[in-house]
Amino acid sequence: MKFNTKAIHAGVEPDPSTGAIMTPIFQTSTYVQDAPGVHKGYEYARTQNPTRIALEKCLAELENGKFGICFSSGMAAVDGAIKLLSSGDEVISTNDLYGGTYRSFNKIYSKFGLGFHFTDMTNPENIKPLINNNTKMIWVETPTNPMLNIIDIKAVSKIAKENNLLLVVDNTFASPYLQNPLDLGADIVLHSATKYLGGHSDVVSGALIVKDEKIAEQLYFIQNGNGAVPGPQDCFLVLRGIKTLHLRVQRACENAEAIAKYLITNPKVDKVYWPGFETHPNHDIAKSQMRGFGGMVSFTLKGDDYNEAVKVLSNTHIFSLAESLGGIESLIGHPASMTHASIPAEERAKTGLVDSLIRLSVGVEDIDDLISDLKTALNS
Repeated sequence: MKFNTKAIHAGVEPDPSTGAIMTPIFQTSTYVQDAPGVHKGYEYARTQNPTRIALEKCLAELENGKFGICFSSGMAAVDGAIKLLSSGDEVISTNDLYGGTYRSFNKIYSKFGLGFHFTDMTNPENIKPLINNNTKMIWVETPTNPMLNIIDIKAVSKIAKENNLLLVVDNTFASPYLQNPLDLGADIVLHSATKYLGGHSDVVSGALIVKDEKIAEQLYFIQNGNGAVPGPQDCFLVLRGIKTLHLRVQRACENAEAIAKYLITNPKVDKVYWPGFETHPNHDIAKSQMRGFGGMVSFTLKGDDYNEAVKVLSNTHIFSLAESLGGIESLIGHPASMTHASIPAEERAKTGLVDSLIRLSVGVEDIDDLISDLKTALNS
């Protein structure tokens, strides 16, 4: 079954009791049993819910995995993956990643004896000197947030397997439509389902997808034990969003390409970060492991003036100034003061995240309107 068909049918069957083509919202906290321990496969809604199970099956198929484990948010999914580790274990992470993940690594998990090393993974060789006897996991985002760096998943997977390390890949920016990390050697794929999977800025959710049954068993135990599960309404909304994932992401990719090509010609713009440019570092890797270059574009202004960036951010009308990404509407944001404010300025500077950096989540509106909106804002 090809992806466009999977997006509509994966994990979903008509409801056997009514024939409803959409998975019902099973809004229940518990299930009646025929006798103690004799039931229809459902005991308590934190542990199992039919709407959630449909979504988990759907996500597993979309990522070419075997098991999907859903959580109440992307950060709850991060938490689930990290809880595979024990005190004293260490993680090697890319140095350009979502600010919330960085904050949790440094401010929460480090208190429990976990160690974290951050490095530029655009060159996978940078990982090797950081590996020691305590290393248990490699953490990758690709494309990265917000610099849109591309990391070679196959190359990192080779290093992980040679050293018996778990490889986690945050696939939020690409979505399963553009990239399938499990096929490239990852052990765990992570999604903030709030973003492209849900796609309509109306739900907060997260997920992990794996092929290995033992890892899946551990994650299901963590999911149930910690209880950070999505409600059935949230699962329904993500399932609904996935049915148009291929249509939305394709249009977002087309719009992002046009915007990136416009921005690079604008005299007020300094650098444009978009993996589709042949000059983009690791462009060839992006071509080989992705089926498109995504709907995210970042750019800086000449002079790196924070106040000039604020003028641009405050003068768009179609691009909405807001956090998050991956919805049908276009969003504009300032990573240094919004999504990545928790990362110290000196660490942001090392990755190129300067004060004038603006991040665009390009939606599915008419491209002429989007470019006109950016022109007006840049002329402000």
